[in-house]
Amino acid sequence: TSCMKILLDIPDNMAASLMEVLKSIPRIKAHTLTDSKAQLMIEIRDAVEEMKLIRGGKKKARNAKDFLNEL
Repeated sequence: TSCMKILLDIPDNMAASLMEVLKSIPRIKAHTLTDSKAQLMIEIRDAVEEMKLIRGGKKKARNAKDFLNEL
């Protein structure tokens, strides 16, 4: 069976109770993420979307040398 993945931003004071509710539902797996791991996931998603736009001709790719100079 396929599963949907959802990333939620939840206020700290509500997170524990929501996690309890989610974990009480059969076949639901809920995991907490650190802020840095969540940010990494968002950045990877954005990079993939940007690559799709470039491959589709809707966005121009940057020169590799310019990119490396930014670092």
